[in-house]
Amino acid sequence: MTSRTATKDNYTYLSQKPGLQLIKDGSYEKKELNAELGIPEVRSQIIEAPLTTNNDALTLGFFSMQKADKGFDYYYDYLEIKTVVRGKFVVSDEQGNSFVATEGDVVIINPGTRVFFSEESDGEAVFLAHRLPEPSLNW
Repeated sequence: MTSRTATKDNYTYLSQKPGLQLIKDGSYEKKELNAELGIPEVRSQIIEAPLTTNNDALTLGFFSMQKADKGFDYYYDYLEIKTVVRGKFVVSDEQGNSFVATEGDVVIINPGTRVFFSEESDGEAVFLAHRLPEPSLNW
């Protein structure tokens, strides 16, 4: 993915005023990850949006994967919390942890972790990341 060269001023933030806000399912189209990762066999989509403008940036995202010929790995240098809302994600790390996360499960990815997303994954998740969005994946 791209390096994080974005600044807090480059975004429209979701949390702008007091009160409730609703983001309807399908309001934003997810972006294909295969081109971002340079792995054509990957079947995965993502979209990210910044929530806050303060120094402790928080990003909201929606992530999908479909069974494919190949999985992918990603290095997290930030804290991310994924909640599976449909299907399953088969994930592992370099420390030997391996999980099948299904609907309702929460996956905590700590900074300094490389996660492998298996080609067997087939689901959707909502996540919060302790960072600004990747510029190429921002809605």
